[in-house]
Amino acid sequence: MIEEIDATVLARARSDELAGAVLLDVREAWEFKTARIESSVNIPMSTLPARLPEVRDLLADGAPLVLICHHGGRSLRCAHFLARQGVGRPINLRGGIDAWSRDVDSGVPRY
Repeated sequence: MIEEIDATVLARARSDELAGAVLLDVREAWEFKTARIESSVNIPMSTLPARLPEVRDLLADGAPLVLICHHGGRSLRCAHFLARQGVGRPINLRGGIDAWSRDVDSGVPRY
């Protein structure tokens, strides 16, 4: 089972237990340009299998991994994929960037 986290919990945890977490945004590049969480890394879902070594490198120091998409569906599928590949302990951002914009940072555009 994949762990999930709410946007408000993630915002608080980034300064504590999830400090140093890799925020992996799996949306398409145009979506990432439209709205994103500061310091997140964009690897679109469509390219994730081919870029698996890059994801492993991002987690080389054992950092937690939080996956982000628009509403939480794509990122959950990617979290399952990464878990099957033995990549860290992926955590899905429930509600995605939309929840982040709505509940944490209204400066992040909604689309």
